[in-house]
Parts: sequence; structure tokens; C-alpha cells
Amino acid sequence: MSSLSKRSLGVQRNKLLRYRLIKDLYYLHKTEDIPTTVVWRKYICPVYPISRTTLYEILCTPITTELKKIEELLNNKN
Repeated sequence: MSSLSKRSLGVQRNKLLRYRLIKDLYYLHKTEDIPTTVVWRKYICPVYPISRTTLYEILCTPITTELKKIEELLNNKN
């Protein structure tokens, strides 16, 4: 495996790990009576300055599945 593809897999892995942290923070504060935009504005945006659109993208990302694929690729190519 070239160092460039290994690096890109590492970048993707770190992005997914960051997504997991953001998702955990979202579910920590999200309740039925609090809208997503309020959770984003009060709790997520001060820690992770992302747009609301990015938050929706993160919530729809299958993080665990993608991380498993990347880990398999990294382990098989060593």
C-alpha cells in the first residue's frame, strides 16, 4: 500500500472518529422536545464549529460500518 493511500485512509478514519464524537454529543443533549437546530446551536457549534448541513450529513453517516471497512483495509494491506 502506498503511503498516499494509507494517509488518505488515515484522514478518512480520523474524520469518522470526529463524526462519532459529534454524534455522541448530539444524542447526549437531544430529547423529544428540543429541536435539532437548538442542540446544534447550543451544544455542538461551540465545540465543533460545523454547519447545520454538516450535522445532518454526520447524523446520516453509517460511522461504525465505515470504520470497520477502513480498519479491514489498513490491517489487510500491512
